[in-house]
Amino acid sequence: MITRARLTSWLFLPLLVIWGLVAHAEPDGTARALHLLGYLGADYPATVANGQVVDSSEYAEQVEFQGVLRDLVAAFPERQGKAELMRGVEELGKAIEERRDGAEVTSQARRLANALVQTYQVSLTPRLSPEPARGAPLYAQHCAACHGQTGAGDGPAGVNLDPPPSNMRDKARMDLLSLYGLFNTISLGIEGTGMQGYAAQLDERQRWDLASYVASLSAEPTATGPSFTLEQLAKLTPQQVAAEQGAEAAAAFRAQRAKPTVKQHSSQQLIDKSLATLERSFAAYREGERDQAYAFSVAAYLEGFELVESALNNIDPEQRKATERVLMAYRQGLQDGLPAEQLEQRLDAAKAELDKSAALLAGDGLSASLSFFSSLLILLREGVEAILVLAAILAYLHKTGQQQALRSVHTGCGLAVLAGAGTWALAAYAIDISGAQRELLEGFSALFASLVLLWVGVWMHDRRHAAAWQDYIKSGLSSGGGRLGFALLAFVAIYRELFEVILFFETLWLQAGPTGHNMVLAGAAAAVLLLFGLGWVILRSSRRLPLSTFFSINAALLCILAVVFAGHGVAALQEAGVLDLHPVAFFDFDWLGIHADAYSLGAQVLALGVVAALYGRSWLRARSGGQLG
Repeated sequence: MITRARLTSWLFLPLLVIWGLVAHAEPDGTARALHLLGYLGADYPATVANGQVVDSSEYAEQVEFQGVLRDLVAAFPERQGKAELMRGVEELGKAIEERRDGAEVTSQARRLANALVQTYQVSLTPRLSPEPARGAPLYAQHCAACHGQTGAGDGPAGVNLDPPPSNMRDKARMDLLSLYGLFNTISLGIEGTGMQGYAAQLDERQRWDLASYVASLSAEPTATGPSFTLEQLAKLTPQQVAAEQGAEAAAAFRAQRAKPTVKQHSSQQLIDKSLATLERSFAAYREGERDQAYAFSVAAYLEGFELVESALNNIDPEQRKATERVLMAYRQGLQDGLPAEQLEQRLDAAKAELDKSAALLAGDGLSASLSFFSSLLILLREGVEAILVLAAILAYLHKTGQQQALRSVHTGCGLAVLAGAGTWALAAYAIDISGAQRELLEGFSALFASLVLLWVGVWMHDRRHAAAWQDYIKSGLSSGGGRLGFALLAFVAIYRELFEVILFFETLWLQAGPTGHNMVLAGAAAAVLLLFGLGWVILRSSRRLPLSTFFSINAALLCILAVVFAGHGVAALQEAGVLDLHPVAFFDFDWLGIHADAYSLGAQVLALGVVAALYGRSWLRARSGGQLG
């Protein structure tokens, strides 16, 4: 059926291909200027002591960088405040030439950086919350050779570098750098050193992830104290926090910027975030920054509306669909390069639907009946596909008497339930699952499930005749590869749906409130009974079907589900911004994974084409009397 090596590679495929949003962008002059200011503020103090130069080569580098900074700012477009910026740059240069105290130069560099940010409206905050766990393998791949496995600057490739690689565990130096400063250094590198820039190799989100991981090397993960916003974590330095709020707050700041979390917000706050990010997107578009405008439109969906989507779906599914459509239409307008006037109309439509959604979510909670039926429909909607797959496979194995393979299916189901429980525990107590993570996992798991279902469906079709089945029995269905295949299929079918159910029910539980929890549980219990009933009907009816007919029906069912999953997977990746949109004149039918988009429909047509080709191959071999392996 399927070799163990191939199944193992398929099992890890989703983990290998889940990546962040792709947003390559070469930093502009303002980013370079802020990078130089951050570097001067952090490194100048070590070059001068009591008015005397203690490291002549490093001091010469500071003077050179100040000259580069002056030329950069002079080339900036004219804005109100540019003249003050130029005076500030000259004053900074004078302070460096006069070898003034390091703290004074650092303070001047920070004030100048703040003025630059205000004058040119530079955003210092990442579009999506950084994930240091994603940054760890990036550090191992790109940084550890020079900076060492622990960040102490003792990597083998850095031994002969002059100056030597930075010690990222040096808390005193790291306290002078903001998270944005680390991001900028990773993006641009440092001229005259072995530190190269990675803007061309890593996308924007990867660089933020890596910056957050680097910040973790000098942080105490268990420190507690006040909470900081993502904007504060990106903009401020631990030294600034210590000066204003004390050492305990600085320790908490280090810990939080080393592991930023998606804070829990109210529905209105999340909708407001979508609205504000859409405004930033349109402003960037009018300035000619189309890539940035598109990235903001993706963030408006993933870190705003996506996080209230399940709650809205419990109240008014049609409003959820309408809001999603206008957000995707606005994003499509960006891709098509519509005139600003036409795009503004789409923006206004998106804002209107978001306001309607906010009004619906502002209610006092769900009624008892709505809690019951929402719970019932969530579990039915997510469970039907899994039950169809499992019932078909179990009926198939019962009918052919393969008890060993049955145990493998049960094992796969049990592991999926354990994995689901682990996901629930993580989502509830350890991590916040962002909109991007949810869409990426949903998309890639759906495509992975589509491949597995397609393979198994065609495999069943090839053995629908008694002779072919007997040949396979002789070759050993109970072999390790066959058992592993059924276990994997059971795991994928259940865990994919459990992941969705966990996220939906977490939202529903909060919406229902303490008085509605019993109705949520009652709805879930009713759905479970209906799903078991559906499985029983499939198992019962399968006993009356001839082997050939049963195999053919099972094979067709699995192939149809493969086509459905292909459409769902591509649509989820489009919502995550990984794939572009390409709408076409067609109808939507979410239950069958049909979306009016060329890429989603194309994936389904491709799946259908593969089914047709493999069925055709089977038919030709059957006519010629060939054997199917």
